[in-house]
Amino acid sequence: MESIISKAIVNNFFDKLNSCLELDVAIAGGGPSGLVCATLLAKQGKKVALFEETLAPGGGMWGGAMMFNEIVVQKEAVHILDQFNITYKWYDDDYVTADSVEATASLIYHAKKAGAMVFNCVSIEDVIFIDDKVSGVVINWAPVKKIRLHIDPMAITAKAVLDATGHPFEVVKLASQKNNITLLTKDGKVQGEKSMSVELGEKETVKNTSMVYPGLYVSGMAANAVHGGFRMGPIFGGMLLSGVKVAELIAKDIS
Repeated sequence: MESIISKAIVNNFFDKLNSCLELDVAIAGGGPSGLVCATLLAKQGKKVALFEETLAPGGGMWGGAMMFNEIVVQKEAVHILDQFNITYKWYDDDYVTADSVEATASLIYHAKKAGAMVFNCVSIEDVIFIDDKVSGVVINWAPVKKIRLHIDPMAITAKAVLDATGHPFEVVKLASQKNNITLLTKDGKVQGEKSMSVELGEKETVKNTSMVYPGLYVSGMAANAVHGGFRMGPIFGGMLLSGVKVAELIAKDIS
């Protein structure tokens, strides 16, 4: 029985990984914007894989504010909650609240059911450049990165790469620092995240969602960090809308 269990896991994981060596879209980071993007693109028939460094995708949505597991979403994004079957209640005319655990679990569930592949405990340690275009990601196990073992990674090619890693904007940082590329920002460089301004942060999260280099896109807080937008609090409408916007941008560019 022991060997059957091990063979079942190894064989099926191999099949899953092998099917994702060539992708339409590689998404780094499993926060709200990344999960929404993965769901929408997978529903369009795109081959999508999401790589999350931690054990559980979901980013900062799980914890609400200071582990008060409630989140706020503004009315402009409530239709996305409906689309993902997330329960909410109106707080006033402009905002709803939702249980953060239900909301996060629902985003993950729908991404998987739509056909997106999710790999947890996987780090992006580099990108692939082909013909001056970001053309994939270089992956390794997250624990390998954490304890700094010198173990060679594997390459995943993709028509588009999305940096949805949040505040650290890890993929754009890697691509920019290692290759001295000129980004599609106001001065060609990473602008850095500003301090909290909730209203502006929410608006700029969507505004800054964009392609920042051929083949490389940013969403969520990574978009604000790269373009110099403000931080927001535990309000997630901008994140959800950012996922919708970047899915539309990528779908158009790789069609």
